[in-house]
Amino acid sequence: MSSQQTLPPQTQDKQPGRETEMNPRPDYEPRYPGSGRLKDKVALITGGDSGIGRAVAVLFAREGADVAIVYLNEGEDAQETKTLVEREGRQCLTIAGDVCEPGFCQAAVEQTVKQFGKLDILINNAAEQHPQKMLQDISPEQLDRTFRTNIFGYFYMTQAAMPHLQKGAAIINTTSVTAYRGSPELLDYSATKGAILAFTRSLAKKLAEQGIRVNGVAPGPIWTPLIPSTFTEEKVAKFGADTPLKRPGQPNEVAPCYLFLACEDASYITGSVLHPNGGEPTES
Repeated sequence: MSSQQTLPPQTQDKQPGRETEMNPRPDYEPRYPGSGRLKDKVALITGGDSGIGRAVAVLFAREGADVAIVYLNEGEDAQETKTLVEREGRQCLTIAGDVCEPGFCQAAVEQTVKQFGKLDILINNAAEQHPQKMLQDISPEQLDRTFRTNIFGYFYMTQAAMPHLQKGAAIINTTSVTAYRGSPELLDYSATKGAILAFTRSLAKKLAEQGIRVNGVAPGPIWTPLIPSTFTEEKVAKFGADTPLKRPGQPNEVAPCYLFLACEDASYITGSVLHPNGGEPTES
């Protein structure tokens, strides 16, 4: 490998990508024993089949939570995540569908509550991205789809969850380093991530009186299925090389941010964002 190469060149031809086809596979495994920080909690995680969502699901299970994971159509990845959660001694409900549809979001929440009896933690994490070199190349269809998945889906899932969230509940939204530094070839994607940042801060103020905390996580370049399903082999090979740490992050390096914000350790934190991004400077 050259000094700029961080990964073997590879690509996938369909989003959101398959973790089973990646080389090397992302590292989801929690790094330490659980301590019961989410004992008997119930979490719903969109995009929970792979990448950051998988790492969060397994870590939450290790900390005592039952988990529902929402995924689009990656059934093999979802079943593997279910097995990993159950290996931690907790239950996992898998729900296939599109967060773009408000009816599906309502049904997903209802299935979760029916299965587990309650909902304590909502992780809005599902996303898609489609790079274009020219602004004019972003079609109305692409713009609509990106916004529907990346921000409309967050609204729909949160609206569906609200009747079930009680005092002490937590909502955590996945934004991105691109919301802070921009991305010339991901104009629509970075715009949605900026919208998620504003949504998080505004919702935190809205729900503070109800005792529901709302925070965000803004990952940098993390090795997930979205990367080989988005970029060329050449770009994948250099993914993360331009960060101060000179490498991409792993999902299990991001998941602890969600755990911290979901548990009582963060009981006095709302409207904030954590930045697992390899050292890229950000502005609040």
